[in-house]
Amino acid sequence: MSESIHPSAPHHLPSFITGPEDTDVLMVAVGIFLIVAVLAVGNLYLHLHSLPERMAHKSQKFQFEIVAVLGLLSLFTHNHLYWVIGLFLAMIDLPDFSTPLRRIAGSVEKMAGVPPEQDPTEPPVGDAAHAAATAEAKARIEKAGGAKSEAQAHA
Repeated sequence: MSESIHPSAPHHLPSFITGPEDTDVLMVAVGIFLIVAVLAVGNLYLHLHSLPERMAHKSQKFQFEIVAVLGLLSLFTHNHLYWVIGLFLAMIDLPDFSTPLRRIAGSVEKMAGVPPEQDPTEPPVGDAAHAAATAEAKARIEKAGGAKSEAQAHA
């Protein structure tokens, strides 16, 4: 078969029009561009989507977990309200309620004469310091017990 151009066709065809057996270079280039563009936009979307989690990573563990769950919910449900709530929660520094409550509980235990429990976040106490603290706690308990028996004797 001869590759003759139809008589009514223009004599100068654009370069993107290929012959029957040639490779369509424009289609291959557009296909590669489309794949790269989809991957780049997806990467940008996921990077933007993880913004609240990256912001909350510096905060408390509980706050970080809530923000992470809200981010996953918004990703899987396509409900952007969860993402906005997670972003606002990540921007707010929640006050630390556990440390003052732990200190109050420790003080109440100390007033009651109960030896305080070892805090798992603190390093373990050495043997000498532990023995001195135990002896001091026992002395306080005996002194409190003696004061109670004197008060009962006077009554």
